[in-house]
Amino acid sequence: MMRKSIFFLLPALFFAFLSSGQALPQVEMHTGLGKIVVELDTVNAPITAGNFLKHVRANTFENALFYRVVRPDNQPGNPVKIEVIQGGIYTQPRFEGIAPIAHETTEVTGIKHLDGTVSMARMEPGTASTEFFICVGPQPDLDFGGQRNPDGQGFAAFGRVISGMDVVRTIQQQPDKQQTLVEKVKIELFERN
Repeated sequence: MMRKSIFFLLPALFFAFLSSGQALPQVEMHTGLGKIVVELDTVNAPITAGNFLKHVRANTFENALFYRVVRPDNQPGNPVKIEVIQGGIYTQPRFEGIAPIAHETTEVTGIKHLDGTVSMARMEPGTASTEFFICVGPQPDLDFGGQRNPDGQGFAAFGRVISGMDVVRTIQQQPDKQQTLVEKVKIELFERN
């Protein structure tokens, strides 16, 4: 009888131990269209989430904007359609001048591009620095092995929206010219305590 009690108690203690760990960091994105709260997965994507948090703390995103929206109707030449909003420092200062980070693939982190996933924009693997995007709906073609990027490495997902997906969808529907917002949306980023 005692062995059965211990057998059932051990899993409960294990899950209690896991849930008692420190909470993941959260960042609030304040915009004129509402607030978005994201949780950064510093456990599974320590390089990428840590980089984003470092830039929030250093005020790198002081003049950050959501500046790009991608919908099925504004990517006619691309056979692999995605839906995202993209933000970051855009050009102030030029983000190319900021040191890039190593590419943490979804194969390594296990974080998939689902509705509300926050991920890094990049050109080649290892070129991401400050520009990020939020998925609108599941976007498996952005994962490792996906078809959106010819190198097959996908993009580095590092967090998720926990509040404000209605704001994300509102931003995605704003008028654009070839995916660039006609009126860019200013973002103020704050780490939650």
